[in-house]
Amino acid sequence: MAAPATPQWYLKVPPPVWTLGLLLAAYLIERTFGWGRVIVLRSTPAAILFGAAGIVIAALAVSKFFTAGTEIEPASATNKKVVAGGPFRFTRNPMYLGLVLMSLGIALYMGTLPFFLVPLLVFLICDILFIPFEEAKMRRQHGDLYTEYTSRVRRWM
Repeated sequence: MAAPATPQWYLKVPPPVWTLGLLLAAYLIERTFGWGRVIVLRSTPAAILFGAAGIVIAALAVSKFFTAGTEIEPASATNKKVVAGGPFRFTRNPMYLGLVLMSLGIALYMGTLPFFLVPLLVFLICDILFIPFEEAKMRRQHGDLYTEYTSRVRRWM
């Protein structure tokens, strides 16, 4: 099924806002039901590693978009360019990958089940809602150039 040309309401809410909302929901669920006492897995070194990697990957990707002069907002009407340098050489979605890794870092720091659901939900929201819309938009606007890029670089890793 092709993604519509006009973004739905949920695409107008940027992925970092979705991520923040899910983290807040995890915190409230943890506190409301007392799950904060039940540690699933906690590792501060792993939390720092994943969180920092997510921030660096996303920041490099945002920097590449600004340097290229193209839009960063997923629901934008157009994207002026296909950005294929920097982290975009390894993944077509480094900003989303960064959000997933950062939320995984937070989950590893908090160590409770509600927080471990957040990276999974962020991945699903990006993979099912945002990426198909953006890929359809890029194919309409950039045709063979974008198709060639997608044949070289994987969606996630």
